[in-house]
Formats: sequence, structure tokens, C-alpha cells
Amino acid sequence: MRISFDRFILDGGTRQLLDADREVHLEPKAFELLLLLVQERPNVLSKAVLLQRLWPETFVAEANLSNLIAEIRAAIGDRARAPRFIRTAHGFGYAFCGEATTLSPAPEPEAASEHVRAWLEWGGRRFPLSAGDNVLGRDPDVQVTLDSSTISRQHARIVLTPGGAVLDDMESKNGTFLGDERVTSAVQLADGDVIRIGSLVLTFHARTPLGTTDTQRSD
Repeated sequence: MRISFDRFILDGGTRQLLDADREVHLEPKAFELLLLLVQERPNVLSKAVLLQRLWPETFVAEANLSNLIAEIRAAIGDRARAPRFIRTAHGFGYAFCGEATTLSPAPEPEAASEHVRAWLEWGGRRFPLSAGDNVLGRDPDVQVTLDSSTISRQHARIVLTPGGAVLDDMESKNGTFLGDERVTSAVQLADGDVIRIGSLVLTFHARTPLGTTDTQRSD
């Protein structure tokens, strides 16, 4: 999903905030918070909801949230007392209040099924993956829902780009493993890779429209 507001473009697939052709740096949690607020615009999201979405199953101080808001405002030139983009609902939460336009709407379900280029297999089930972020976890709202008490609500993420697929852990309680190696930072995926999250073992598959493997891990 790519969303334009003012002179900025927020790209959920590449996880970039662009100011014209220049990338604006945001820490990962700050980027996730901005994306949440923009996607839910103009609704106000409570602090409790935001804390749960950003740090599932983890207790963190509310000050962490206000620090992220301050980082976002500094990055996009916004001010708390005269907000153009991020509005504070005092005593409750935050909302994105600027004008925004979605540049690349999600494809229709029929089109998406025709262009599946990667998927996960687990227990005889197949989970198609789409371009951009694919979150794995127990939460019913994530892209790949896996019902297991050993899995966090938002456990891991697979990001698909034209250059391949990347796996990353989302600060899960029981960890994410590629083969026997614990994932501590983003790692490239290849067709046939075995992924373990919690107690579940999944197999990653990728192909081009012609059916040939299109992701390779660089040694």
C-alpha cells in the first residue's frame, strides 16, 4: 500500500517514508505507528489499542508511545499545538488528520489469486502471500493467522518485494527460526526454506509466473 499526503509518500511494501525522492528515516516502531494512523484515518486510535498493536503481549510504558509520536512529528514537520497530520485526542489517543490519497489500492481477490508468487505451507494448508508486508500470528486480523498458544498475536513478518522475500521477527515471545538459526534481524528467504515460529513448522515457497524459483539466498 502506497499513500500520499502533502509532499510525502508512505510505502507499506518497502517500509519507506519518502519526501520527494529522499527517504525520511524513521525507527521501525515509529514507521509502524505512522502507517497504523494513516490506514485508520480519520479515526482516533486509543493509546491502549496502539500499545497492543505495536507491542503485542508486552508491557511498555505509555511514554514510549508519546516518544514515537514526537519522532514522527519531527520527521514530517508537524507540531503538536498546530497539527497538520497527527492530532492528539487528549486523554485518549491519536489520529491522522491530514488529507491522504491511496496510490496503489489492493488488487481484487480474483486478480490476487492469479498472481500469487509466494506462499507458506503448514499441516496441509496453503497460505498465499501478497506483495508487501505479510504478518504471521494469532491475531485474526493479520495476513496469516495461525492458531497456537505458542505464537504471539503478531509474531513474524514476511515482506515480498520485486527483489525477493525477507523474514523478520516482531519481538515475539518464543522466537522465529529459519532452519536452526534464530532470526534476530531481517533474513532473505529462498524457495523451500523451513520456518519455525513457536511450535509450528512452515515451509516457504516462491515461484515466477512461469513456475520457476525467483528467490535465492546470497551466501
